[in-house]
Amino acid sequence: MNSPASLQFLGADGTVTGSRYLLETDGHRVLIDCGLFRGYKQLRDRNRAAFPVPP
Repeated sequence: MNSPASLQFLGADGTVTGSRYLLETDGHRVLIDCGLFRGYKQLRDRNRAAFPVPP
């Protein structure tokens, strides 16, 4: 069965680094460009936070 694809933007809110995109279609999920946060310590600390998408 073909269902429409869904794309969610999950990262890089207010910054250039830390991008994350979740593509879902036909029961499959692909996480794209799980970038790291760089720059200020406040941003780098976000690299150690719990992963925001369930496996």
